[in-house]
Amino acid sequence: MLIDISVPLRQPMPTYPGDAPFELIPVARIAEGAIANGSQLRLGTHSGTHIDAPWHFDDAGKRVHEIPLARLVGYAYVADLRGLPQITADALENARIPPTITRLLLRTDNSALWGRETEFNKAHVALTPDAAEWIVRRAIDVIGIDYLSVELYGASKPEVHHILCGAGKIIIEGLNLSGVEAGAYELLCLPLLIEGADGAPARVALRTLR
Repeated sequence: MLIDISVPLRQPMPTYPGDAPFELIPVARIAEGAIANGSQLRLGTHSGTHIDAPWHFDDAGKRVHEIPLARLVGYAYVADLRGLPQITADALENARIPPTITRLLLRTDNSALWGRETEFNKAHVALTPDAAEWIVRRAIDVIGIDYLSVELYGASKPEVHHILCGAGKIIIEGLNLSGVEAGAYELLCLPLLIEGADGAPARVALRTLR
């Protein structure tokens, strides 16, 4: 079974402060006499469900077009960390994450926000720097979270992004893990192939394992 864990791009929707809002702009409409319906998209590279390429916070890091899809497709683990105001190294250590996992998705209280709020929630759950260091030590290659940033809003400096991007990790943000139980799945994350980009919107799904 496939479980779509993407957030629909729509108007209105939460957007990280300072990022371009999503817009679907009509260009041609049959109802107005055109021969076909056509639209223009305006959005940021970090709109909705998306990946952060390492280059987002590391000038020596890979950009979107340099990331092999094989890194974003394969065995993954969903950890249920609901009830925590932030994700620390201790929280990850206690989450019973299998030691061989290289793709980790975090279900937090954030998932309950999707569909309920249209404004960015500055109190969203995110990682602490020691959690990012734990991820690097555990050789996790892909880390995903269920809101628009892995970083606590208002942090004095983006340490979490610097740690993860500096280590070449791929970050998936803006997931909706509502109804997804903790456990192992096959991850299918397909970002738009945008040459030279720091990030890209993605369609992300989980396939249940037999």
